[in-house]
Amino acid sequence: MLHLSCYVHPLPNERKIRLAKNIILCADSTCDLSEELLEKYNVHLVPLHILEGENSYLDGVDIDPDTIYATYAEKGVLPKTAAVNVSEYVDFFKPFIEEGNDVIHINIGSALSSSHNNCKLAAEELPGVYPVDSRNLSTGTGHLVIEAAERIAKGMAAADIVAELNEIAGRVSASFVIDTLEYLYKGGRCSALAMFGANLLRLKPSIRVDNADGSMGVDKKYRGSLDKALEQYVADQLEGRDDIVTKRIFITHSGISEERIDMVRELVKKYQSFDEILVTRAGCTVSSHCGPNTLGVLFITK
Repeated sequence: MLHLSCYVHPLPNERKIRLAKNIILCADSTCDLSEELLEKYNVHLVPLHILEGENSYLDGVDIDPDTIYATYAEKGVLPKTAAVNVSEYVDFFKPFIEEGNDVIHINIGSALSSSHNNCKLAAEELPGVYPVDSRNLSTGTGHLVIEAAERIAKGMAAADIVAELNEIAGRVSASFVIDTLEYLYKGGRCSALAMFGANLLRLKPSIRVDNADGSMGVDKKYRGSLDKALEQYVADQLEGRDDIVTKRIFITHSGISEERIDMVRELVKKYQSFDEILVTRAGCTVSSHCGPNTLGVLFITK
């Protein structure tokens, strides 16, 4: 059994939010928070599995998106992803529980992975573990991780935090613009006809997470260059809206140029005044499904 603990050493005290000692905050690796944010909020990650043929890797531990892209370019094969199983969750949580802590664990949405169901089964064996179905992925889940950390710092009880997270999950807006359907096609998630049509018409689809049930579907289709699509996408998400919580927004991408990140950051500033604009890179799960040059803006609504 692989030991999955990914404990992150804290930053200097002046940069770290002080967390209540009796609650341990954990999340699946698919939350796509940067190393700096993981350290700041003292988050313990449980990595999902990335399967390439007979080889199994741990997401973000011994494989990264650039390795996936290189393998695909060389062999034309994409990896599969696999959930954390029940015994792995038990092994991960048990030391925290034996030390007298509660554990809040935030999962990738149950509509996208069996990880949450496995986590619930592990929690049945370990009283004090509180699994949360984020009904989301990537930094849509990451928003909930940070919201949990802030409530732990205030000294709230685990059950009360989880109740608030379940409410917030229904207000997280998560979407991405995809540059090419090639990866979705190779992964069996769209037809050859859909890919051909998108290429012919120069379409860049945006994918949205339904925060009611965590499912994903096509939201809009943008025609033209990626830059043009990103400009219109950010405007569609943010322009003229008064229902957005402007505390924090993520710009999350699967590997894209700094020039495009800067362009999107300036567009975000143009349409809304966020306290924090956090740029993160998506991990292996989003990257293997969507391919490079995927980018999304993710925020919470009122």
